[in-house]
Amino acid sequence: MKRIFLFLLTNIAVLVVLSVVVRLLGLDRALAANGLDVGALLVFSAIVGFSGAIISLLLSKPMAKWSTGAQVIGTPKNENETWLLATVKRLADKAGIAMPEVSIYDGEPNAFATGAFRNSALVAVSTGLLNSMSRDEIEAVLGHEISHVANGDMVTLALIQGVINTFVVFLARVVAFFVDRIVFRTERGSGPGYFITMIVAQIVLGILASIIVAWFSRRREFRADAGSARLLGTPQPMMHALARLGGLPPGELPKAMSGFGITDRSGFMALFATHPPIEERIRVLQTGAPVP
Repeated sequence: MKRIFLFLLTNIAVLVVLSVVVRLLGLDRALAANGLDVGALLVFSAIVGFSGAIISLLLSKPMAKWSTGAQVIGTPKNENETWLLATVKRLADKAGIAMPEVSIYDGEPNAFATGAFRNSALVAVSTGLLNSMSRDEIEAVLGHEISHVANGDMVTLALIQGVINTFVVFLARVVAFFVDRIVFRTERGSGPGYFITMIVAQIVLGILASIIVAWFSRRREFRADAGSARLLGTPQPMMHALARLGGLPPGELPKAMSGFGITDRSGFMALFATHPPIEERIRVLQTGAPVP
C-alpha cells in the first residue's frame, strides 16, 4: 500500500514540477499560442513515462527466469540446494521480508534480485558463483541481494526511471515542436521536421537520462553492501566476496537485470555503470567511509 501511494504521489509531483517550470518560463503561453496543449502533453508524458517502467517491473520476475534460464528451487535435490534455501530463508527473516523464490542459472559468477513486491521477490545465483566462492562469501552475496529486496530497490528504481522517462518524453516533444515551427516553419499540424527532431531528441535525452539512473543505482549498491554486513554481523564476508569477484569475469546479465547484478566498468562507461568499482565498494565497507 505504501508503494502504491508513493507511485501516485510521484506521478502527481512530476506533473506539478513540470507545470510550474513551464509556466515560470512562459512556455505554456508560447506553446498554446502555437497550438500545443501543455496540460495534455504533461499527462501524456506521465502516462507513457511511467507505463513502461511499471510494466517492466511487474514482468521482471518472469522475464528474469526466461532470459537467464533460471530454475526455481522447489524441492531441494541435493545438500547444496538445501543449504541455499535455508540461508536465504534465514537472511529474509532477519531482513523482515517474506521468503523469496530462489533460483540457479548457468553462467559466470553473478547474482541478482528482482520482483515488483518485496514479499514476492526472486533471488538468483549463477552456477559460476556457487562453484567459485566459499559458503561465507555466497552468504554475503545473498545478503546483498536480500538487502536490495528489503530496501525496495526494484520499486524505487522503477519510480526513478518513470520520472526520468516523463521528462524525456515531454522535453523531446517540446523541442521538436519549436524546431518544426521555427526551423522548418510548419504552420499547421506537424511536419517531418517534428518527427525527426523528436526521435533524435528522445535518443539524446534518453542517453543523458540513463546516466542519472545509473548514478542513483550505484548509490543503492553501497547501501546493499552495508545491508549484507548488517545481516551477517560483519563486513568481512562481503569484502572477501567482492575481492574474489574482482579477479573473476562477472557474468553478463540481461539489460533488465543489470541494475541488481554484480558488474564493474571503468573509464567513460563508468558513467553508465549500475555498480561502483569493486575497489571502492571494498574501501567503503572496510573504513565505513561515507558513500561517495
